[in-house]
Amino acid sequence: MIIKRFPVRRAAAVAVLPAVLVLGTAACGGDGTADHHPAASASGHPATPPASSPAAAGQHNDQDVAFAQGMIPHHRQAVTMADLAPGRAGSQAVKDLAVQIKKAQDPEITTMSGWLTAWGEEVPAEDMPGMDHGADHGAGEHGGMPGMMSEADMTELAGLSGAAFDTRFLEMMIAHHQGAVTMATTEKEQGAYAPAKDLAAAIITGQSTEIDQMKKLLGE
Repeated sequence: MIIKRFPVRRAAAVAVLPAVLVLGTAACGGDGTADHHPAASASGHPATPPASSPAAAGQHNDQDVAFAQGMIPHHRQAVTMADLAPGRAGSQAVKDLAVQIKKAQDPEITTMSGWLTAWGEEVPAEDMPGMDHGADHGAGEHGGMPGMMSEADMTELAGLSGAAFDTRFLEMMIAHHQGAVTMATTEKEQGAYAPAKDLAAAIITGQSTEIDQMKKLLGE
C-alpha cells in the first residue's frame, strides 16, 4: 500500500540527498501518488478507499450478496402481510405481532439495501417479477427463497377478516419465518461479511421467538 511505501522512500531520500532536496522530494510525493491513485489524492485521504470499495464495505463473498438479495424481497413480503393485519385481524395479539414484525424487518431491508449499494450489487426492485407469487411454497421453496407465499396465498389472506384472518396469517407467517431462519442459517455458516452474519444471527433468534409466540396463539 502507498501509505506503507511512501515513508520508506522519504527515509531513503534523507540518507542520500541534501536537506533541500529532501524537502523537494516530500513536496512532490503527493503528485506521484495522484498519478497512480487520482481519486484518493483528490479526496485528500490517499489511504481511504471509496465508500463503494470492498475495503470500505468490509470483506464479503457471494453468499453475503445472495443473502441480502434474497432476504430483502422475503422481508418485503412479510411486511406486506403485516400491513394487512390492522384492518383485518380480529385479535389484538395478532395486530401487535404484525406491528412487531414490521418494526423489525423494515430497518433490516434498509440495512441490506445499503450493503448491496456499497458492494456495487443490484438492490432487488420492489416490484420484482415473481417475488410475490409462486406455486410451491408448501415445499418450502420459492425462487430459491424458502417460505415465500404464493400469489394465491396472498390473495386469500387479503380476503379474510376476524378469526379466519388471524388463523391464516399465523399459519402463513410461521412458514415464512421458518424460511427466513433457513436462509439466515446458511448465511451464518457460509457468509464472510461480519455485519451480515450478525444480522443472520439476529434473524434466527428473533424470528424463532416469534414462531414460538405464533404457535402459542394457534394453540399448538
